[in-house]
Amino acid sequence: MKKNLFESFLIWIPFAAVIAFACLLGYGLTQQSMRMAANDPQIQAADDIASSLTAGAPVNEIVPPGQTSEISVSLDTFVMIFDSTGKMLVSSAVLDGQTPTVPAGIFAYTKVNGEDSFTWQPAPGVRSAVVVKSYGGTTPGYVLVGRSISEVETREGKIMHDAAIACILGWIVMFFLIWIVVGIYKKKFAHHVSINL
Repeated sequence: MKKNLFESFLIWIPFAAVIAFACLLGYGLTQQSMRMAANDPQIQAADDIASSLTAGAPVNEIVPPGQTSEISVSLDTFVMIFDSTGKMLVSSAVLDGQTPTVPAGIFAYTKVNGEDSFTWQPAPGVRSAVVVKSYGGTTPGYVLVGRSISEVETREGKIMHDAAIACILGWIVMFFLIWIVVGIYKKKFAHHVSINL
């Protein structure tokens, strides 16, 4: 029996690698799809706001005074508007009561490419899916729209857990199938040899 188990284990190893790869690939594709989809509402909002600002809409009309969102706890979408030099004009985002500072490099990239998307972490445990878009008009600048990805990351964690469980179950089932097949094959082979003898 020990010999059967060892032989089954050797046969099982490449199958286990394939199962692990399939589960990892499935998780990776799902995670990337969810993460990219987390940007979709911000992309639409940034496009709409950029169009309004290009047409001459006042920034205070886009972000009314006093309309703020504490991004460390809120799931609401927040908006930050900057002038062409990257100076903040208005912001609905606050972090611990203060307006957070965005990375300066995003404006250089957005100026060249028109749009940028990234995960912003202004403080430990505070992560947002952010889209930055440049706008034109008589007073050009940049609009940043973001939203917490805490719910997305919670779902990603659940998917990772499920993928790990599926991988382990796949390993177990595959090992027992191989063990049974090896046992049946060896019995038939032994019976065939005994008949020939």
